[in-house]
Amino acid sequence: MDRVLMVFVLIWSSGLQAEETNTSKVINDIRLEGGSSRCSGLLQVKHQDTWSEVDDSDWDLKLADEICRQLDCGSVVQAYSKYTDSSAWRKKPFCFESESKPRKCLTKRSRVYPSSLEIICSDSVRLVNGTSLCSGRLQVKSNQSWSSVCEGDFDRQDAEVVCRELGCGTPSIFQGGLYGEGEAPVWGENFQCKGNESALLDCGSSGSARETCSPGEAVGLTCSEPVNVRLVGGSSRCAGELEVKQQGEWTKVDAEQTAWTLKTADVVCRQMDCGSVILAQEKQDNLYKTMSRIDTACLQSESVIRECVVIKMTTSVYTLEIVCSDSVRLVNGSSLCSGTLQVKYQQSWSSVCEADFDQLDAEVVCRELGCGTPTVLRGGLYGEEQAPLWRREFQCKGNESALLDCGGSDSAPDTCSPGEAVGITCSERDNMRLSGGTSRCDGTLEMKVRGEWRPVVNYEIEWDQKVAAVCRQLDCGSAVSTKTRYTRKPVWLLRHPCGQSDSLLRECLVIQDFIRSATLVVMCSDILAQPNISFSVSNDGDSEAQQRELQVLMGSSFTISCSILPQYAGGSFQLSLTTSAMSHNYTLAAVNHSAHFLFSAADQTHQGVYRCVYHVYVFSYNFSSESQPLHLTVSASLTILTISVILVKIVIFSLGLFFYCKVIRGWMKLRKVVYSDGRVQLLGVEAQRTDQDLAEVMMDSYKTLESGQCSQ
Repeated sequence: MDRVLMVFVLIWSSGLQAEETNTSKVINDIRLEGGSSRCSGLLQVKHQDTWSEVDDSDWDLKLADEICRQLDCGSVVQAYSKYTDSSAWRKKPFCFESESKPRKCLTKRSRVYPSSLEIICSDSVRLVNGTSLCSGRLQVKSNQSWSSVCEGDFDRQDAEVVCRELGCGTPSIFQGGLYGEGEAPVWGENFQCKGNESALLDCGSSGSARETCSPGEAVGLTCSEPVNVRLVGGSSRCAGELEVKQQGEWTKVDAEQTAWTLKTADVVCRQMDCGSVILAQEKQDNLYKTMSRIDTACLQSESVIRECVVIKMTTSVYTLEIVCSDSVRLVNGSSLCSGTLQVKYQQSWSSVCEADFDQLDAEVVCRELGCGTPTVLRGGLYGEEQAPLWRREFQCKGNESALLDCGGSDSAPDTCSPGEAVGITCSERDNMRLSGGTSRCDGTLEMKVRGEWRPVVNYEIEWDQKVAAVCRQLDCGSAVSTKTRYTRKPVWLLRHPCGQSDSLLRECLVIQDFIRSATLVVMCSDILAQPNISFSVSNDGDSEAQQRELQVLMGSSFTISCSILPQYAGGSFQLSLTTSAMSHNYTLAAVNHSAHFLFSAADQTHQGVYRCVYHVYVFSYNFSSESQPLHLTVSASLTILTISVILVKIVIFSLGLFFYCKVIRGWMKLRKVVYSDGRVQLLGVEAQRTDQDLAEVMMDSYKTLESGQCSQ
């Protein structure tokens, strides 16, 4: 089926469902019917003494767990679609996410749907206050009341039974106080499981358990997630088409009916311990197949993948391929291209010390993660990490495709001082541009993926002014206008909900090989180049010498010129002058993309800060751009300056002559210097002829005195 037709069908069907919904009905009760106990079976609602089943659309394991807890049936274990041809109620979109009760989240349909929702709850065991369905403080139900279990009455074999009963993997942690203190009574028996039982209450027990738990001893349990997510067909376990295990079978994940982006695909990489996402793309098959669907809104709330798999399967021809970095990741950053660096070796992650990492190493990491060039590289940039320390110093040349391809030495220290775990920020702007316009701030939006530039499209909804994120991230001001332009070139797909937020646009990408699509053309407020401002004075020689200091002599003529690159015809230049006392503006039309402002006689009112502002009306909008400031001072005229210099010289010469003569008169009062037979006599003191040069200097001084200079 043609893609556009499929989109139309989806929109039409969603609109039809909205018309079928009647939200005025009042639900009296809910139940699970037809299972092995009151805690398993088809979900039914009671309205006016009539029980009806619920359509399975848009339910996932996390939402089904709300039903189990509402019915006081422990935790959800499984949830299925079941064909019944009788479902007449459905879940309101996004109702459970707003903390509403299940009764408020179900609404009447006007026609029957062929499949209903079946839920199996754990009934007598649950984990509370955990971070997922497979973690929390253990509670056991007996006689309709829930009891905590003391750490001393619980061992690993008991934990294995609980994890299996809840549909989780093997226990990874169990200890007292792990998920807070329990307010419930304490379970009064000591469990004695063998480890192969299907339920905790099937285990043997003894009556030797304590009656109370000391603070911090109510046992908490973390089970691993069951292996129900994988990537197949790639070069490693961290690359390939995404598959999930649903109802005992592996099925591919539909990439078409869910808003997958690079950011949500990164959740898959991290939960599979595969580093950071590098690539997420849709792949088209020739035949429609039954596929699973994952609620990406659920993933963004940091839920585990298993909890976000939609129960009702779908049919599609589009699968999702994900490529993860595997051995390198950035954690605790503000985007996919920033964070504290960690490297994986032998299945464990290690931090890297700042001293063992340089710019060339950072270039390799940014390239490996599909990001731009490194802009910031510093220890402690994104906080401290508790991971072990990488023990080798990287010695990259900068052209390697992966960090572990670089050479290294074993000279790295054993520990990093606080604040030295290296953090990296890679540029995002390197992978985005506006092309085909008159400047870098207008044109068709293009993004670079795997070294290839393509236009960006969004088939889901019309573009609007909320795409101002493009202008902000390109440092081009705000969005002035957006429009679409059809192209037959290969394009990249941008998911609209992500593009409307402050998310970096690269994180909103999912790669798809559309050929003919409506691309986005953006015009930002900073489409104009920055004007140039220059200064020149008259042909006076002294004035020209002052030009480098941006000075002009009083009374001289000078010119300030404004110019701009030839982007658009016409326009005008406004020259603004700001002084400490006032501001003034001069305006001239742009001729050949420039204007020259002539000032015939400089005075103190011309001293201040000048700026050129270019104004032009194009594309039905007024645009402007401002130059760098020019600081100009006005100094005294040439005549006054010359006289001042001469007077200063005369004063300095007179003072020097006065002090010189005063010293000479003092010498005249001395005795004459006698130099004969190798002896020197001065002021009646005799000295050996030990310094011939000194004696000669003194004789020269005596001759000067004899000549009569300064004698008056």
